[in-house]
Amino acid sequence: MNKKTSSFLWNLRQLNLNICPFGSSSIRRMMKGDHLELQKPKITYQNSILKNLLLLQSLQKPLLSVRFFCQGVLVFQLEGSEIQKRRLNTLTSASVGKLLYPRQLSSDSQCFFMSDTTPHLAVDGPKKMMVPLEHDLSQKEKQLDFVKHRHLIKHCNSMSDVLDIFSKFPRFSSCNYFISMWKIAKNMSEDQKRFERQLLYEHPAFNQLCDQVMKEAKTVKLQQVIFTLYALIKIGIPQNTYLVQVLLRVVQERINECDETCLSVLSRTLEAMGKSKNVDALRAGLRLLVDKQIWTLEHILTLQTMMKCIGKDAPYPLKKKIEIKALKELDKFSPVNSQHMFGALAALNHRSVILLNECSKMVAADIHGCPFWMLMSILQSCRDLQYQNLDLFTAIADYVTTTFDMWKMKQVLALLLVFESLRFRHIGLMNLFLKRVVDISQSLNQKEILCILHIYSSLNHICDSENQQFLEAITSALNTYLPKMSSFSLLKAVYCFCVLNHFPQEPFNQLFQENIINELLTSGTESERTEYMLHQVNACLELEGTSVLKSTAITLRECSSAPFRSHVDIEEMLLNLLENKRLFLKNVQLPHNYFVDFELRMDSKRSKVFPVSEADAFIAEPDIIRVALLCVSRSAFCFGTTHPRGGLGIKMRHLKALGFHVILVNTWEIKKLDMSLAVTFLKNKIFSQEAFPTAPGFAA
Repeated sequence: MNKKTSSFLWNLRQLNLNICPFGSSSIRRMMKGDHLELQKPKITYQNSILKNLLLLQSLQKPLLSVRFFCQGVLVFQLEGSEIQKRRLNTLTSASVGKLLYPRQLSSDSQCFFMSDTTPHLAVDGPKKMMVPLEHDLSQKEKQLDFVKHRHLIKHCNSMSDVLDIFSKFPRFSSCNYFISMWKIAKNMSEDQKRFERQLLYEHPAFNQLCDQVMKEAKTVKLQQVIFTLYALIKIGIPQNTYLVQVLLRVVQERINECDETCLSVLSRTLEAMGKSKNVDALRAGLRLLVDKQIWTLEHILTLQTMMKCIGKDAPYPLKKKIEIKALKELDKFSPVNSQHMFGALAALNHRSVILLNECSKMVAADIHGCPFWMLMSILQSCRDLQYQNLDLFTAIADYVTTTFDMWKMKQVLALLLVFESLRFRHIGLMNLFLKRVVDISQSLNQKEILCILHIYSSLNHICDSENQQFLEAITSALNTYLPKMSSFSLLKAVYCFCVLNHFPQEPFNQLFQENIINELLTSGTESERTEYMLHQVNACLELEGTSVLKSTAITLRECSSAPFRSHVDIEEMLLNLLENKRLFLKNVQLPHNYFVDFELRMDSKRSKVFPVSEADAFIAEPDIIRVALLCVSRSAFCFGTTHPRGGLGIKMRHLKALGFHVILVNTWEIKKLDMSLAVTFLKNKIFSQEAFPTAPGFAA
């Protein structure tokens, strides 16, 4: 017996020397140097099965090396409900060290070891120890099956129930418990989540579970750590807690272990987190990893998730790489991938016109059935990227128009508001919505009324058949809110009515009260915008308002003149066309802070141009008209049309009231032409169709 004992002790010493060549004191020093201040589990033989192995080996003759410590050992591995068996003939010392690690051989491991090399003379001893192992194996299999998060969800109705089970099985993988909590909380309302979270914090096992998660973080698979971190954030555990920060640090240290699944989940996690030093450091590391692994990614959704995570601050070369990768994978895009690409590019702040055009085609072709939130996401992303696609916008608007009855009023209003920000005017949808507003006008709240007025005035939309009925209905709805409206909201509503050429008396009388005007002029909020709208309202009352309202116009100080815009190229084209600099004026200032880029004096048939000095003598003559040339940019029109928007529309009305014939010159069109074509373009604009087909004769 003494010989067997000495043999066992000799093997144990050899094992210790091979695994820990630096000695126990060195191990203690290394453990103290842990930057996260997490104490690693001690290397001990906690598993009774491993003790059985050591005892069995001690019954044999002394082994020459620890390399053969597990020679002839059978590995029984649980796979589903069956136990698979394989043999290990040789295991190196490094592998033994790994086997002795508590995470790999703790009681919740799915691998169990038994020896088939026991000498015959020692059969009785080992058999007695192996008998309960079969019973333990079946029990362990049931328990392992129970604590998987799928089964936890079936047995639990709340997050606290999960902690109750953890109290009974504290040695099983802690990651499953938090993942189960998240999947249970997914279907809860915000109030219920808040209540459940409070119960969670008060549960006596919560701190124990958090400690176990932190202890296991460096030893379990990285995928489990990342899923746990994602679950914590989704449950609502505060980001600045020690638990979350420790997991962030662990992921930083092990980020090179990320596979595609880890990258996808980690991207979703960081996207949901606010800024902090650890989050920013991890996001920077993720960018480096994406830059390295971009060409190996297989799934489009993973690429899009990472685009949303790495954000607008990503370097341009990385954004370009992502764009090239997405273009290479275009043939794999599903309709859903195409829809999500808009939001991904907006989050990345990368305007890839080629990619957006291709995705727009796919979205427009498969628009039916697209949910409201996705339509809103696509349109908002287009607005953020300053991307406009007439076919895409028309397809979305046509789809909403066709299925108009299935949409809520608030949903259509939200879509129209985004369309307005994109300068897109869909006549059919706006007319249909206008009719619904007439039917439900009395149920509209103040915010909805102001939004509707803003949309229709900004796009300068007038429905000939329903316009008067619409304006009366919206005015009646607004009048109920006049006593409690803020001064600035009232001014915006009145300004919108002016753009729509509608002058209801009650809102105007309410606005022009002395205390409201003084409040608007003295308040510092949006002072320039306030001053501009007041001048426009005053101009409307003086130039085109009714006689009842003209007396309400107020005296305002002269606002600062708008800066003159220089149009040297168009001036040169006019000189080529008219051949006389005295035949036009440029940058003409007019009352009410209006100005025109070029002014000409022409006969009533617009066939002849007079010099300004000569025209002055004929100002009283009815045959002489003043022609205003306005050089307008693309943004002054509704997208894809030559329909003027609200600001340009009201200016054209007022110039006509001042006696001008208004001609619009589209600068973006004329700049694309060479000089000869541009001169012809201007000639067709300025002279009427009844004018001479050749250059007209000008006065000397």
